[in-house]
Amino acid sequence: MRILMTGAAGKVGTLLRPRLARDGRTLRLSDLQPVETGPGEEMVTADLADEAAMAEAMKGVDAVIHLGGQSREHPWADIVRANMDGTHVLLEAARKEGVEHLVLMSSHHAAGFHTRPASGAELPDYAFPRPDTFYGVSKVVMEALGSLYHDRFGLNVTVIRLGTCNEASGDTRGLATWISPDDLARLVEAALTAPGYHVVWGVSDNARRWWSLEEARAIGYVSQDDSEGQAAALIAEQGEPDLSEPLHDRAGGVFTLKDLGGKW
Repeated sequence: MRILMTGAAGKVGTLLRPRLARDGRTLRLSDLQPVETGPGEEMVTADLADEAAMAEAMKGVDAVIHLGGQSREHPWADIVRANMDGTHVLLEAARKEGVEHLVLMSSHHAAGFHTRPASGAELPDYAFPRPDTFYGVSKVVMEALGSLYHDRFGLNVTVIRLGTCNEASGDTRGLATWISPDDLARLVEAALTAPGYHVVWGVSDNARRWWSLEEARAIGYVSQDDSEGQAAALIAEQGEPDLSEPLHDRAGGVFTLKDLGGKW
């Protein structure tokens, strides 16, 4: 089985690569930055928005993990080319090659202005888009393109609204939004074989979690990690989170406080 991973040189790709290694599986790593390959890996250099380059990168591929594009806020034109045009080019290449399964890495910033539900309820998997940045808008477009290519062309697409993926949470907000690299690999593995179209939250089953895991569990994801073991040290350093503050009350955290007329 050959899996194309775009954006393989980035943080998430670097965390996932060793965790997705399997006998009989080849990871084809795609990025503009050079990547030193290991066993079971091969490298291609391709700009997501370059149709010819992506068609070449897609040859012989069975599934796609799409991590590529601008990973932070950038001027509108940069976001459109890398994240919107790039995702469209990728999906077209996959459709033409006959690839059946795609995992699209969206973000909680696609729903950043959603607030914590009352009475302990969870924010639904398919929460209506409320992007907090141009970057968030591009992830909404990614989700919509994935839906279109499923409904019109029959591709199996799972969209992951990724939370905070690091080896450990760096702050008290992450006690709710953190997903361990091991759990993300488990979620990606489930998504690689999930039929249909799905939008799932990319989060570990943290004790302080307020994003739903219902849809992720429905496709076979079983979280084995919880940020609570990190809580005591983080709270001692940063204080108990005030859940009424936007940092903890809004899915997008501090990105919902930025001024669109100012610098990001």
